[in-house]
Amino acid sequence: MAKSSRGTIKDFGAFKANDDAEALRKAMKGLGTDEDTIMKILTSRSNAQRQQIGVAFKTLFGRDLVDDLKSELTGKLEKVIIALMTPSCHYDAHELRHAIKGAGTEENVLIEILASRTPAEINHIKKVYREEYGCELEDSITGDTSGHFQRLLVVLVQANRDPDSKVNDALVDQDAQDLFKAGELKWGTDEEKFITILGTRSNAHLRKVFDKYMTISGYQIEESIGRETSGNLQNLLLAVVKSVRSVPGYLAETLYNAMKGAGTDDSTLIRVMVSRSEMDLLDIRKEYRKNFGKSLHQAIKGDTSGDYRNTILLLCGGDDE
Repeated sequence: MAKSSRGTIKDFGAFKANDDAEALRKAMKGLGTDEDTIMKILTSRSNAQRQQIGVAFKTLFGRDLVDDLKSELTGKLEKVIIALMTPSCHYDAHELRHAIKGAGTEENVLIEILASRTPAEINHIKKVYREEYGCELEDSITGDTSGHFQRLLVVLVQANRDPDSKVNDALVDQDAQDLFKAGELKWGTDEEKFITILGTRSNAHLRKVFDKYMTISGYQIEESIGRETSGNLQNLLLAVVKSVRSVPGYLAETLYNAMKGAGTDDSTLIRVMVSRSEMDLLDIRKEYRKNFGKSLHQAIKGDTSGDYRNTILLLCGGDDE
């Protein structure tokens, strides 16, 4: 997992893999399970350290730590703990595979991961996906999606977005004009133009395009996408635009949507909290507080329960109220 000072989880200072392995074995041996110890150890170690604990566990006891955790835990707590034990790109690859190969396609998972990951991360995910599942991510996506939604997913999977150093002011003007002509000025919409520009230009370039677009049209690009497109394509285009503006802002909104209304989308809550815990969860917390009027900690507290809630709150790492 990419290391960042903006994560809530960092390397544990006094780390000893053997000591943690022994404590986890003790927590799972005999009658009953000490969930508290499992939660506290695994939410206070980095992913790299958790992998070392897994190796130590196998060496000391001849047992697979993940298998033991699966046999001792159930439900949402099991899901979040197993997610924590999975290296980040393997976790993303697994989530994409599950979204495609389950009953029906979970388009929201494809949208969230492919819109918010960097080209380097997507390339790593593709490699892991090929190794784990014996096929290409792109082939799995094209076999399960269609139309312009499929086209933009494929563009994103190519991971050929221009580097941020590439900003051409003349091209900024051209792209803004082209997007305006492809949408607001046209009877019908030229989706291909939206796909090409939003799927391949650098983030720094696109932020300038969005400003220019507002000057030319009088609309935010999100407003035009909302009027000119619909369904999964609209959701994916908006996710790309929001991620270009701010990945933490986009993922804060994703968490908000996962917890608003009746019931919680626990799969999304777990995926975002685990996958961003070592990267930018502090920034996501800040965006959540700014945009939704309460802290992420309070939102989680009100929407979850039991050991599962405690584990997610430990990942959250503090209250911003």
